[in-house]
Amino acid sequence: MSSFKRIAALAMGAAVALGATMAVAQDMKFFRIGTGAAGATYFPVGGLIANAISAPPGSRPCSEGGACGVPGLVAIAQSTNASVANVTGVQNGTMESGIASADIVYQAYNGQGQFEKKYDKLRVIANLFPEHLHLVLPKGAKLDGIKDLKGKRVGIFSAGSGTQVVVLELLKLYGITKNDIQAAETNAQQSADRLADGQLDAFFIVGGTPVAAISQLAATKGMQLYSLSDEERAAFLKVVPYYYDAAIKAGTYEGQTEDVNTVGVGAQWVVSADVPEDLVYEITKALWNDSSRALFDAGHAKGKDIQLSTALKAVNTPLHPGAEKFYKEKGLIK
Repeated sequence: MSSFKRIAALAMGAAVALGATMAVAQDMKFFRIGTGAAGATYFPVGGLIANAISAPPGSRPCSEGGACGVPGLVAIAQSTNASVANVTGVQNGTMESGIASADIVYQAYNGQGQFEKKYDKLRVIANLFPEHLHLVLPKGAKLDGIKDLKGKRVGIFSAGSGTQVVVLELLKLYGITKNDIQAAETNAQQSADRLADGQLDAFFIVGGTPVAAISQLAATKGMQLYSLSDEERAAFLKVVPYYYDAAIKAGTYEGQTEDVNTVGVGAQWVVSADVPEDLVYEITKALWNDSSRALFDAGHAKGKDIQLSTALKAVNTPLHPGAEKFYKEKGLIK
């Protein structure tokens, strides 16, 4: 073969390889899921969802034991400051989807509470799992009521989180503002570490049980959870109606021998209205297939609560048309 023919053959081979690479790149779709801090619940659950709905180009077919997600989709769980940051990211287009508590989703969509304008691009894919408000104290500590937090060093969770929003609402009922406490805007792991080191007197987090950072704290330094009184829960539920009475069952954390009375809220997966209907339909379908069920059951304690039967529970914000189409096919919507 002449030098010219060898060069031509190499060039043709390179062009074919480049064309194949470009085809794969063009077929690949990236899909971000805003979650939360690594020590809380949104991040590991978001990772499970990302795994469930992904099927990168070139992966083995589902029928052969490979990925059972959306063909060509690469979903990524992105660590954020949780609910408020996630709905803001979806509205602004810096992420395609995110996990957020139901109250934050509803307020953002309707321009209520801290949201000065309506987040009109928010749409719901599914209600995922219940979350509980935790008020964590050092082992052996006494707290006679929420009012006694005044003047204390209190972790109120990260700025931009749903936890901080509801904590400030709860404290407000007892005449306590951020200026009346030594507020620490720390995530779950940072809060647990500071409580263990004696730098905090208490910290709050709204999360699906068990929260990893609290489990680690309970197993090492020890801790206890504050049980809200009937009066405290009733007063809170009057101003934050998206929550409901809930209990953290005994044995959820090491050393927890009794149920802890508190309040709960649903965690919802929201997506931008700009994401095409057919893509969200395929994502919703992948979320609820048998392969995903097995992944959720084995992957995280809260994964077992992600059930098709409760996918529409307390969803008061519009569904994405792609998700709505799927639920109609399943008979969940008439």
